[in-house]
Amino acid sequence: MNWLARMEIDAEIASAEGVCDSYAWHKKIWDCFPDMPDAQRNFLTRIDPLEGAFRVWVLSGTKPVWPHWCPQEAFALKEISPSFLSHRHYAFDVRANPVKAQVQRDSNGQPLLKANGKRKSGKRMPLVNPDELRAWLIRKGEVRCRDRETGQEIPGGFRIVEERPLEISPMVESHFRKKGQSAYHGGVQFRGTLEVTDREHFTETYRSGIGSAKGFGFGLLLLAPVNL
Repeated sequence: MNWLARMEIDAEIASAEGVCDSYAWHKKIWDCFPDMPDAQRNFLTRIDPLEGAFRVWVLSGTKPVWPHWCPQEAFALKEISPSFLSHRHYAFDVRANPVKAQVQRDSNGQPLLKANGKRKSGKRMPLVNPDELRAWLIRKGEVRCRDRETGQEIPGGFRIVEERPLEISPMVESHFRKKGQSAYHGGVQFRGTLEVTDREHFTETYRSGIGSAKGFGFGLLLLAPVNL
């Protein structure tokens, strides 16, 4: 992804535009990409509530345009230099949706299996325990995701620098309505320092984000190079 946009949106403007939850923001930010109405999403977002306003971040491989509902003076855009991702250490800030899938079991308590022999996953539950959250983030550095076809683990390309403080905020529920149904995501903010262990995989992690619910404002890594 080559572009990072930042917008400061007054709460009154957001209300007038009908933006009342994370799903509404999800739909609204597509206005930054008017030539991609039917494309698969290739951008990450983050919505930071401020006092009487919102700070909106958009990280994208396609250059976003200024949306009409954002004051022009509140729209900032910069191209990300390839050298930005060449550093070894970064201070990071990420709002993620850490979850774990419950294992489906039969009446005897045994895990239910798919036709391919893998366990069936049930409802996703948010993680709230600090130790579990720390372990989740460390795991994301080791394994970003699994290949859907092969099941092969894809590395995250980084490790958490444990000698530096890792701040983990309490989980905050982000409620929304989609197609008449109410739902929510559990958002947790992590702040700390990371070390790049695999440049290629870390670059892909930066571009694709961390964790689930990326279309709802989660997973975007805000980075600042640091020297240790």
